[in-house]
Order: sequence, then C-alpha cells, then structure tokens
Amino acid sequence: MKTSLKWAVVLAALGGILTTLAFVGAFTYARMQTNGTVNLPPAVARQVIADSKNGFPLAPPAQQPSSPNLLAVQKPWFSQKIFFFHVPLAVASLLVFTIAAIFSVLFLVKRKKSYDTRSRIAMEATLVFIIGTMISGDLWTRASWGVWWEWEPRLTTYAIMTLLVIAYFVLRNSVEDEERRAVYAAVFSIFAWVDAPVTFLITRILPSTHPTLTGLETSNLIPFMVGMAGMCMLGFAIYELRFNEVHLHERLDALKDDLEG
Repeated sequence: MKTSLKWAVVLAALGGILTTLAFVGAFTYARMQTNGTVNLPPAVARQVIADSKNGFPLAPPAQQPSSPNLLAVQKPWFSQKIFFFHVPLAVASLLVFTIAAIFSVLFLVKRKKSYDTRSRIAMEATLVFIIGTMISGDLWTRASWGVWWEWEPRLTTYAIMTLLVIAYFVLRNSVEDEERRAVYAAVFSIFAWVDAPVTFLITRILPSTHPTLTGLETSNLIPFMVGMAGMCMLGFAIYELRFNEVHLHERLDALKDDLEG
C-alpha cells in the first residue's frame, strides 16, 4: 500500500473518532448557550431552573419583567449545537476547494494530467462538504429563524459558491476533447474559488445576521476544535482515498489500452 494511501486510511479513522467525540462533547461537555428569555410564574421558573442542569438560567435583572408575578429565565439555544458540525463542514469545504484551485494552477503551468485529476477529485470532495454545510445550515436556519433560507450576505455568497461548483461538473461533462476539458475546468475552478475568501470575509465587510463564533468558553471551544480537526482530517482522507481510486482506474485503463494495442 502506498504511503499516501496509508496516511489517508489513518486520517479517515482518526477523523471519524474525533468527529464522534465532538458530537458527544457538544451534547454533554459543552455549556448550553441561550437565546432570548421566557417569562414564567415564579414557582414554575424556579422549578425549571432547578430541574435544568445548564439550559434555563435566571435572566439578569435588566431583563426581568416589571410584574412581580413573573420571572424571566433564559431559553436554551438547542439549535446552536448544529454549529459544532456546520462550521467544521464549511471550513473543510473551503480548504478542499483551495486544494482544487492550487492543482488547477499547477495544471495550467505544467499541463500534467495528474494535476487535472487531483483538481477534479478535490472538487468532488468540495461538493460533498458543501452539501453537508448547506443541509446543516438550513436545519439551523429553520430552528433559529423559523425559515429554511435567508438572503443575507454569508448565505448568499455560499449559495453562489455551491452553484459554481455544480457548474464546474456541468462544464466538464459538456466538453468532449480531453485537453480542452481540462483547461476549461482548471480556469473555471480558479474563477469559482475566488468566491471562497469572499464567503469567509463577507460578514466582516457587510452587516450580516449570520452568527459568528467569537469568545467561546472552554467547554464549547474544546469540542468545537476537536470537531474542526476531525472534519479537516476527513476532508483530506476523502480526497486522497478518492484520488487513489481514480488513479488506479486510470492505470488499469492505460494498461488495458496497451494490451489491446
């Protein structure tokens, strides 16, 4: 077994373990975040606070209602747990997309077929992580905002990136000549990749309702970083395993052509 393939298998196993630990940690170790308040009768509020481990803390005095017959408690933000997986998926999609763009540049410079193959495989992995990001993001949007989609800057630029990645495969399948197909695909993937840093930076440039993960507590930061590391490992492992599969098929096809020729 090739060294790169061995590393891919190791990273796939380790990435799976880390993402599983992050999943468990998100619902056990991580502190529940809150979003808004709910007013309850004092007896009910105290019972809710007593029964809840960390989900319904008493709201600060400034948020308490004027009525003495009500107490405000903070509502747990259960849907925020999705971000322990949504953000690593999004970051992995951007990293693998960057690998695709790098190999596209290398192909245009050196015109080696293996670079085109690596770029195409990276785009396939990018599409996988983009789909995961979109699904997890839509679930969060529905749970937190009450809608399946919101045309705000981050979501809009990521949706554009999704369409560009899909268009990449449409382009590849529409050009018959192998050399031209590789050149067109390389140029288009570099063009499409420009949207990746735009998507990453857009919430720092334009007003956005998309949440940003800043100042995480240790109990939240640890499972988040574990999940981030695991997802990036899985991203590279998927890319490398898929490349080895495609490369093996190409070698077998070349060997078959030589035997038939």
